[in-house]
Amino acid sequence: MKNPDDPVIVYAGNPVEAELVRHELENNDIPAFLIDETIGTIAPWHVAPGGAGAVKVTVAKRHMESARDIIQKFLYRH
Repeated sequence: MKNPDDPVIVYAGNPVEAELVRHELENNDIPAFLIDETIGTIAPWHVAPGGAGAVKVTVAKRHMESARDIIQKFLYRH
């Protein structure tokens, strides 16, 4: 059986975008964590948005759908 607290990636991008997404999730009471933020900081030219070297935002599986909805609204609200 899968654990609802297992981490899932809900966003991948450059370090600035990932940090903004993480803050937006936490402002909506969803704990979020960054993965691979070190390489994105020391070698940002190696970061392809959503691809190789991207900084990833993770949340607990039970928050995945809510997090994706929040991210969608946050990124495309303009």
